[in-house]
Amino acid sequence: MSQKTIAFFPEAAFGPALNSVGIAQAVEARGHKAVFLSDPGFVEVYEGYGFEAHPVNLSEPMPPEEMAKFWEDFINGHIPNFSKKPIDQLDNYVKECWEAIVDSAKWAQKDLPGVLAKIQPDVICVDNVILFPAIKQFGKPWVRIISCSENEIEDEAIPPHLSGMSENDTEGHKAFRARFHEVIKPIHDDFNEFLKTTGEDPYEIGEFFEASPYMNLLLYPEPVTYTRAKPLDPARFQYLEGCVRKDDPYTVPEFATNNDGPLIYVSFGSLGAGDTDLMKRIIAAIAKSRFRALVNVGDYKDAYDDIPPNVHIEGWYPQPSVIPLVDAVIHHGGNNSFTECLYFGKPSIIMPYVWDGHDNAMRVQETGHGFKLDRYEWTEEELLEKIEAMLADDAMAARLAKTSAHMQSQNGPEKAAGLILDLAEGGA
Repeated sequence: MSQKTIAFFPEAAFGPALNSVGIAQAVEARGHKAVFLSDPGFVEVYEGYGFEAHPVNLSEPMPPEEMAKFWEDFINGHIPNFSKKPIDQLDNYVKECWEAIVDSAKWAQKDLPGVLAKIQPDVICVDNVILFPAIKQFGKPWVRIISCSENEIEDEAIPPHLSGMSENDTEGHKAFRARFHEVIKPIHDDFNEFLKTTGEDPYEIGEFFEASPYMNLLLYPEPVTYTRAKPLDPARFQYLEGCVRKDDPYTVPEFATNNDGPLIYVSFGSLGAGDTDLMKRIIAAIAKSRFRALVNVGDYKDAYDDIPPNVHIEGWYPQPSVIPLVDAVIHHGGNNSFTECLYFGKPSIIMPYVWDGHDNAMRVQETGHGFKLDRYEWTEEELLEKIEAMLADDAMAARLAKTSAHMQSQNGPEKAAGLILDLAEGGA
């Protein structure tokens, strides 16, 4: 096969970005070229992994530091909404997210045609929740990557995306979908008007994207998938079983106390780290335990003092290298954290706050791979008891070991690279 150029266009968030990095690494290992289409604020992320990156404005142009501050302020401004039930976040956090997402599609349409003409990719891989018409219209195969929870691809028999509902709560599913459609309608109407200007047909209410006719790659692991009314056709939908990227190695530091105690990793992602009050509560609880903890505090390291001797904080950890070394994880339910814990067979407590963290928290508990815990309604004793329960649960450990063995045997990045390059060569 002659060298192919594969373009990746992930959402401007670390979860999708780093998943695409893992696939791109596998593409280049096979002798082909991987390039990134990128929100200007993420260009340095891809260049840091050695990839060529081309900026595509997804909002009014501004310096990268201002863009980073915009999203930091956006998330921090919604902290009061993080204690609400998912259905009660629809008319605030979720609504404002969709307004920004639709705006990003409009902005992308200005730059994308020219960038694609310059790169001339053989396949375009897009990881987002919204259609960019220029990608669909470029005339080359395009792949949709779903790095969020599996229910981003809707089905009447499974919980609606973002709902955090049990698989069996069918009445709840109806109520959530009805409320979502009610809240989203003005934004959806606006998006359909935009699609009309690009020559695309309108979408049904609630839909902002479509499955690719070529290939759709779900990061989700098959052992925790939902039972669908209409099973996904494997000719067009493939599971990547976590698709974990390669990252820098990590050495666990020495702790002044509890140096032989079970090791806990705590992370709420780059944006969730802004909830410093919650992080300090968790640190205070662990300080009174037999555990050690690595705590990811993001850009807020200066907000912490008097760190307990059994706790180590950093602004960033190479997570795929850290999780194999720990005994359990506390996280927000982001899809990278969710799938990486399963990939490495580690039990987790998920304290969700927004988006598909709610779905993943419910799923980790329903499938017996960890626990869901309210983000704020817990005592120190309850949190420590949950951790102890995870560590002592032999059935959970066996289930995690089986899921981990399955996921690791599939080699998601290699599988994705093979499917993408088959398309580039003209295969179905």
